[in-house]
Amino acid sequence: MEELELLKKDWNKDKPEHKKLAATDIYPMLHKKSSSIAKTLFYISIAELVFWILVSIIPYFTSDSYRKRVESIYTNDTFFTVLNILTYGIVLLFIYLLFKSHKAISVTDNAKKLMESILKTRKIIKYYVLYNLIIAGISIVAGTLVAINQNPELSNTVSHFSDKQKLLGCAIVLGVSIAFVLIIWLFYRLLYGLLLKRLNRNYNELKKLEV
Repeated sequence: MEELELLKKDWNKDKPEHKKLAATDIYPMLHKKSSSIAKTLFYISIAELVFWILVSIIPYFTSDSYRKRVESIYTNDTFFTVLNILTYGIVLLFIYLLFKSHKAISVTDNAKKLMESILKTRKIIKYYVLYNLIIAGISIVAGTLVAINQNPELSNTVSHFSDKQKLLGCAIVLGVSIAFVLIIWLFYRLLYGLLLKRLNRNYNELKKLEV
C-alpha cells in the first residue's frame, strides 16, 4: 500500500507526459489488489455455506429433541426439501457469481472492464446481504406462526388472548425480528464491509486513471 501511495504522489507531481507511465505502474497494483479481494470474498462465501450446513446438520443428528422438534414443524417432507433446495440454491448461485467476478477481474487487462467487474462484485454482495436480511425477517415471523400452529397448548393460549394482548404479542415478534435482522446486518457489515471499502477505493483510483 505504501508503494502505491508513493507512485500516486509521484504521479501528481510529474509533468503530463510522465503521468501515462505512472498510470501503467499503478494499474497492475490495483488489478492485483482487486483480484485478491474478489478471491477472498469467494472463499468467505464458501466458508459461510459450510458453516450454515454444519449448523443445520450437527444439531439434527446429535440431538433427538431437536430432530423431533424439526420433524414436527416440517411435517410436509416435500415442503422441507423444496425449502432447503431454495435456500442452499441461492447461496450456491451467489458463490458461482462471485467466482465469475473473481475470474473476470483476474483475466482483464483493461481498466474499464476492471471497473465494471468491481461494480458487479459490489452489486452481488449487496443483493446477497439484502436477500439474507429479508429471509431472516420472514423466517422469524413464519417460524413463530408455525410454532403456534404446531403446539396445541400455545395455540390454545393465543386463541384466548385479548386484542390488546395479540397486538402486544405482534409487537414483540416484530421487535425480535428487527433486532435479529440488525444483528445479521452488523455481522455482514463486519464480514464484507472492510473488503468492499478496499474494493471501492480501488474503483475510485481506477476512475482517476481513466481521467
